[in-house]
Amino acid sequence: MATKKGDFILVNYVCRVKETGEIVESTMGEGHPHEEEHPHEPLLVVVGEGWVPKGLDEALEGVEVGQRLEVEVPPSKGFGERDLSKVRLLPLRRFTREGVNPTPGMQVEVNGRPAIVRSVGAGRVQVDFNHPLAGKTLLYEVTVEKALRTRAEKVKALIHRRLPSVDLEKLGLKITPKEVAVELPEESFFLEGLQLAKRQISSDIQKYIPGIVETSFIERFKAAEASSERSQGQGSPREDSGSSP
Repeated sequence: MATKKGDFILVNYVCRVKETGEIVESTMGEGHPHEEEHPHEPLLVVVGEGWVPKGLDEALEGVEVGQRLEVEVPPSKGFGERDLSKVRLLPLRRFTREGVNPTPGMQVEVNGRPAIVRSVGAGRVQVDFNHPLAGKTLLYEVTVEKALRTRAEKVKALIHRRLPSVDLEKLGLKITPKEVAVELPEESFFLEGLQLAKRQISSDIQKYIPGIVETSFIERFKAAEASSERSQGQGSPREDSGSSP
């Protein structure tokens, strides 16, 4: 069955810069300069939702599972043309007073905006607020690995997108026509950014799963056994449960 807008699919791809052949992104880690920082797993895409560059998103509509594509994405449908007005000169002291020693190629943040240092000299730093791939034509080699059809598959994929370190096998999930209840494994309770991730997951589920109007998260804490003898004498440990919206 060919993909259509709104479908959940998993894709593997390698992205190269056309002009140089440099690999800038790969779901398989192939040739990526920061391979160890990138998970080697297919990427979740909801077709037509802009989760990937526009040129690639458009090409994924009408594709069959297992089909391999070669897609050329020009700047206009990728990361845009380079805008010289986004290249600025800033005083070096602006960085040094924050303990930053800028060097060419370094990624920095200026007023909450990401930028790349292009040059440093004469007490000034040239920073570029353009996306690193702005102005470049990209070549994608893409394979659609799987289409997610059930609600459970889609919900788990949305959770994994926001909480990739959580073991989905340990996840509890209850889905009714209007509600989704997620029971998180205990080892995830203290993950950095968990509360924000839960809000994002809730928003994603209600946006992309038709009919769902409420999402809840259950965090169940199990009492530790005082000793094996006590456990045998009093039965299984009592469970205390709580939930967070």
